[in-house]
Amino acid sequence: MRVVIALGGNAMTAADGRARPEDQRAAIELAAEPIAELAVTGHQIVLTHGNGPQVGNLLVKNEIAASVVPPVPLDWCGAQTQATIGLLLMNALDRALGRRASPIRTAALISRTRVSAADPAFSTPTKPIGRYLSAAEARTMIEHGQQWEDRGELGWRRVVASPEPLECLDSAAALALLAQGYVVVCSGGGGIPVVADPDGSLRGVEAVIDKDLTAALLAVSLGAERLVIATDVANVVTGWGTDAAAPVRTIGVQRLRALAARGEFARGSMAPKVEAACRFVEQSAATAVITSLEALGDGLGGARATLVVSDSAGDNVAENQVSEGDSGARSD
Repeated sequence: MRVVIALGGNAMTAADGRARPEDQRAAIELAAEPIAELAVTGHQIVLTHGNGPQVGNLLVKNEIAASVVPPVPLDWCGAQTQATIGLLLMNALDRALGRRASPIRTAALISRTRVSAADPAFSTPTKPIGRYLSAAEARTMIEHGQQWEDRGELGWRRVVASPEPLECLDSAAALALLAQGYVVVCSGGGGIPVVADPDGSLRGVEAVIDKDLTAALLAVSLGAERLVIATDVANVVTGWGTDAAAPVRTIGVQRLRALAARGEFARGSMAPKVEAACRFVEQSAATAVITSLEALGDGLGGARATLVVSDSAGDNVAENQVSEGDSGARSD
């Protein structure tokens, strides 16, 4: 089947979050193994990925050099990290496929995601990125046109827009490569954010796009039969951190959205993955999978995963539904 796999930050860094070059290479080498195994069993694979730590490193370089060279804008940061992570994934996958004596080739696309210039996120940027700086350091960046907020004792932090993804502009290139048998890396970091001007031309903008929401959009545009969101746990869990913690196995969209509405999933971690899974299923009637990298090999079948299915299918799996009294809601 055609599968889009969204790799989270844990697939790109060490277990303790370090993102040195050697940490990134080692983590991606591990991630490549189950992906290669899926590819050699006949699945068409498209990979997308996060880039938070990598962009964070570039922002630090921007800040250190701001008095010497102008800071690189976020769309450029996105393009640079797509190329870097794409290179690492291609090399790791080529090695993993070679160990399996597979002739499958890999390719990485520098790929854009269209957003609306009228998106309200641009008028009220709220997404914090990068590290905290002193007032004097932040002033230098403000003079370069960036928006920073005083966060009290922590210092100043940059905020940017996080608009809704509307279109994966380079999905046609991904389809062409899939047709030739490639494993494709596409729309990393949510895609390079661009807007269309009145004359139809495109230009990059200072924004970050949620990588999971773009993954759902990409999977729909490619006609994928599975969207797999790979994270650091095998299942979505209700009552996380409580004695009533319970894994969610197979669930319909309506029921999953109800759990999200009552605060079961943390906004900065599981909530966007749940939302992306729901959007994909609603728009495609296919199945979304949330699982760990370690369980990826059998995650497509749900042995160690959460399967998000259309409501009609989910209603037929009563044993996996979570009742209102099964676990306590968690406020985020």
